[in-house]
Amino acid sequence: MNASTSLTPSQLPEFLLNVALVRPVFIWGPPGIGKSALVEKFARSLGLECVSLLGSQLAPEDLIGVPQIIEGKSRFCPPRSIARDEPYCLFLDELNACSSEVQKAFYSLIHDRKLGEYSLPAGSIVVGAGNRAQDAAIVKPMSSALLNRMVHVHLAASARDWLEWARQNQIHPLVCDYIAARPDHLWTAPPKHEEPFSTPRAWHMLSDALHSFHDGGEKPLDATWFDALAFGCLTPAHATQFKAYVKQVRSKYALDAILKGEAKWPFQPEDRDVLYFLAQSFRARLSKELPPDKAKLSGRSAELAFAAKGLLKDLANISLEIAQVAVAEEENNALPGWFLAEVVRDLPRLVEKK
Repeated sequence: MNASTSLTPSQLPEFLLNVALVRPVFIWGPPGIGKSALVEKFARSLGLECVSLLGSQLAPEDLIGVPQIIEGKSRFCPPRSIARDEPYCLFLDELNACSSEVQKAFYSLIHDRKLGEYSLPAGSIVVGAGNRAQDAAIVKPMSSALLNRMVHVHLAASARDWLEWARQNQIHPLVCDYIAARPDHLWTAPPKHEEPFSTPRAWHMLSDALHSFHDGGEKPLDATWFDALAFGCLTPAHATQFKAYVKQVRSKYALDAILKGEAKWPFQPEDRDVLYFLAQSFRARLSKELPPDKAKLSGRSAELAFAAKGLLKDLANISLEIAQVAVAEEENNALPGWFLAEVVRDLPRLVEKK
């Protein structure tokens, strides 16, 4: 299912508060962005226990129960996990990964809040969640009858929301600082082949592993272990840049010092990974601080634009390829058109076609 409108994690609770209390809601989103955790937190905020069922592991009898003979008549007895006396939040995770037979078993539960003769207690809420077909996850076509029984909402990752949460939950400082510098690396689309990829969950796993290795203390983590953790959790390109970022933090190089003229670009071959990361951070800084309209240049941004061209020239003298990457067209991290026009005019070798 394609999203025309998406909500961030900070917006989802208000949506659920106004919708899930009256109608079942289905949350669409890629793996690892926190759908389950958000539903569980929402349930706690209402004082409700959250009972999770994993659609990919269910059989029809796990819902409708097994028949028993009571006073000469057969009666299906739903499982204790569902048949409760007090209101609760029923969370149907990976709902669109279950078989068509299980989907049919959900029809009455989702629409009428009933399973056979059992009815969910008044005040109970039903929330489903699942990945999308383009996420390379285990998904099956959801029947139109089931689709039409729920209100659908799409969830998107938000670096701002995640960082606010991360700083309150002891996420490793290196991870927090890196995502603050490169928010576009918080999440990436799942790859077409089998390899780790970056998600909020993956960064959380990396943080836990760094804490477990006691990285950040008096003795930094050995490079072999650090490489194994970064490449074991993240998209390879992100792992490479995260490594370079940490190397830069723990060395004499800092972008702010370079921008102020207090330091130079690293030029040694062994520091090429740091140079690449600094160039990417340099581009991100320009994208963030230079206005789209040149007429709105302030004194500070005008100084940055002037200094940037000199720094790009210095960068090109060290590595023309990295300098070209710093000014290349990039959809999600675009540089202002007027600045690129000045680069073309003043530094033509940066835009020469290879």
